[in-house]
Amino acid sequence: MHRLTSIVLVVIGLCSFAIAKDAAKGKDRPSVPAPPTFKELGNWKPSEPGDQLSKGKWWERFNDPELNRLEEALNVSNQNVVAAVANVEAARAILRQTRSQLFPTVSAGPSFTRSRIPAVPNARTSNTYSAAIDASWEPDVFGRVRAGVKAGSYGVQVSVADLESVRLAAQAQLANDYFLLRAQDDLLQILNTTVTSYQDALDVARARYAAGLDSDESVAQAETQLKTTQAQAANAGVLRAQYEHAIAVLTGQPSSGFELAAHVIELSPPPIPVGVPSDLLERRPDIAAEERAVMQANAQIGVGKKAFFPSLLLTASGGFQSTSAADWFNWPSRVWSLGASLTETIFDGGSRRAAVQQYQAAYDATVANYRQTVLVAFQQVEDNLAAVRILSQVIQEQDAAVESARRTLEEADVRYRSGIDPYLNVITAQTALLNAQQAALTFRQQQITASVQLIEALGGGWDVSQLHD
Repeated sequence: MHRLTSIVLVVIGLCSFAIAKDAAKGKDRPSVPAPPTFKELGNWKPSEPGDQLSKGKWWERFNDPELNRLEEALNVSNQNVVAAVANVEAARAILRQTRSQLFPTVSAGPSFTRSRIPAVPNARTSNTYSAAIDASWEPDVFGRVRAGVKAGSYGVQVSVADLESVRLAAQAQLANDYFLLRAQDDLLQILNTTVTSYQDALDVARARYAAGLDSDESVAQAETQLKTTQAQAANAGVLRAQYEHAIAVLTGQPSSGFELAAHVIELSPPPIPVGVPSDLLERRPDIAAEERAVMQANAQIGVGKKAFFPSLLLTASGGFQSTSAADWFNWPSRVWSLGASLTETIFDGGSRRAAVQQYQAAYDATVANYRQTVLVAFQQVEDNLAAVRILSQVIQEQDAAVESARRTLEEADVRYRSGIDPYLNVITAQTALLNAQQAALTFRQQQITASVQLIEALGGGWDVSQLHD
């Protein structure tokens, strides 16, 4: 009988080792077709060494001290980042709980009992003093706990990558809002300069009307042009205030006590080393999170398979027990016990098999999510590469249009002052110049926004080597 039992245990052990080995082997990163180069890069951008890729503080490429200060504040005080950090700590605590199952559980329980049994002849009251230490341990013979630890470890890495995704998204949003705010400062400068020019034009129209050289219609037209532009300048302040409030929230500050002084900057994106498409698999935290989710799902399949094997429980108890406090810890008062139990589910109606099938389906879903994330990443890089490249050409053409509009206005003003053309020609030229200047600013704003989004699409300053549990 003992020999048969030994043979059964050996066979069970070998089977469990085979499945544990299969589960530990895991699966490679799911394949996703990655092109050798980005299509929208073309010949627009010369190749640069990969070691020039942004590391860490990518926003410093824009050489703006105010933006640097705000990004540093965001990394400390942004509440979405703080919440994501807490999620990482929770995942690590869960992993520690799972690992603790590899070790025995030990408890101590001193007790005192005073009792009396009246049905016994010559019944008397008795005391019982007990001090015992109990230990139980379920050896991970079949790898169930180890499989759970592996799944938990990947779960921690998922939460770490999610944290970096939240951080990168907040950093990019802050940079976007900051440059949009500065674009409003640039717009206000354009409008204020235009208002000054329109005021001068109005003074000329009034002087010509007073001298009998022009009609009051020209004065009214000049006044309309001036007031309309003044209202436009005032309205630009509304959008600037909203961007300022958004920046306050991103940096974890109340909007009421936050203020950024107006400052005109050149909205010009820095050179951005792009690398090759396969770099995204290492540099995007969202891709890393999906990849680790695939590994976690695969490890969970191993956990489900372990349910087909028995559970071995070892127990031990020892201590002292006596009816007299004086003899409590004497050697003859010692008590002890040892035990072992092996539990195996004989029939569960297919529950465990269904659980494994569920984990397999979940794994297939994570593989699809991973591939979709990679494809979207390629799309985002291509979109923003195209935007930065095409807008660079558009900006050159629009700057030329601004210069043409400025020459047209100068000519129209000279001809009006000379009495050759009506003031309507001046208004038309003024409107064309202001529209051209606003369009040029809009294109620059779009380009620098696209450059920030391109950096975000490339993974910012993060890489997979920072991923750990």
